[in-house]
Amino acid sequence: MGAAYRGPVDAHERDSLRPRVCRVNFILVDRPVPEVAVVTLNRPERMNAMAFDVMVPFREQLVELGHDNTVRAIVVTGAGRGFCSGADQESAGTPPYVDGLTRPTYALRSMEMLEDITLTLRRLHQPVIAAVNGAAIGGGLCLSLACDIRLAAPAAYFRAAGINNGLTASELGLSYLLPRAVGSSRAAEIMLTGRDVDAEEAAAIGLVSRVVEDVVPAAVEMGRQIAGFSQPGVELTKRTLVTGLDASSLEGHMQAEGLGQLYLRILTDNFEEATRARKEKRQPRFRDTR
Repeated sequence: MGAAYRGPVDAHERDSLRPRVCRVNFILVDRPVPEVAVVTLNRPERMNAMAFDVMVPFREQLVELGHDNTVRAIVVTGAGRGFCSGADQESAGTPPYVDGLTRPTYALRSMEMLEDITLTLRRLHQPVIAAVNGAAIGGGLCLSLACDIRLAAPAAYFRAAGINNGLTASELGLSYLLPRAVGSSRAAEIMLTGRDVDAEEAAAIGLVSRVVEDVVPAAVEMGRQIAGFSQPGVELTKRTLVTGLDASSLEGHMQAEGLGQLYLRILTDNFEEATRARKEKRQPRFRDTR
C-alpha cells in the first residue's frame, strides 16, 4: 500500500520527522501515504478520554485537514488500548471562552463544543474512517459513529455508557446515528442496557464494516483506495450519504443524487476514462476535468 504505517510518533522522534509528523497537544497527525492523514488521540493513560485538552485540538486539526486538498481520506484512531473512553471524570480540563459564565451556561457551552466535533466529522469533504483499536465508550462510541466508515480491531468494544452513570444514554448524536447504523430495536437495547458490544457482534449487526487484525494499516489502505477515485465523485458520494439520512422522501433524494451524477458526467471525462481503463486492463487515471 505504499509506505507502511509507522504508528504515532513519540517526543524523541518528533524533531527529526517534523516535516512529516506534527503534534498538537494530545493529538498526533501522520501521513503514512501522501493521500491519507492518520489522526491519533494521544492520551493513552486516560484511554483517550474526551478532556477538553484533547478535544479542542482534535477539532482544530480536523478543520485544518479539511482545508488541505492533498488529503483525500482521514483515519481517526486512539493511542494505547483505547479508542476513546468518553467523558473524562477526573481531569476534563477547561473548555475555551467560558470566563465569567454561570454554571448552567458553562455546561451548555461545554456540550456545544463536544457536539461540534460530531458535526465537524460529518461536514468534512473527505471520508473519515474510524480505526477502532480498543474501547469506544460513551462519547467514544458517538465519535466512531460520526465517522463515515468504522473498522474494528479484535480487542475493540463499544458501550453507550450514559445509562450506567445515572444519565441519559443519548448524547453527541448517539440516538440519531446508532439506530441508523444498527436499527431501532438494537440501538434501544444497546443504549438502555449499557452492555458491551464486542468487535464480532459489532460487525454482525453493522456497527462496524469488519474486524481486522491490524486496524490502522487496514484503514490507511482503505483510504488510499478511496483516494484513487474522482475527488468530487467521492465528496458528492459522502454528501449524499449524509443528507440521505435526513431525506424527507426517496423521490427528492434521488433527484439530488441524479444532479450529482450528471454534474460529473457532463463536466469530466471520468466515465470515458473508466471505460478505456477496463478495456486496457489498467487502473483508471481520473483527472476530474475534460
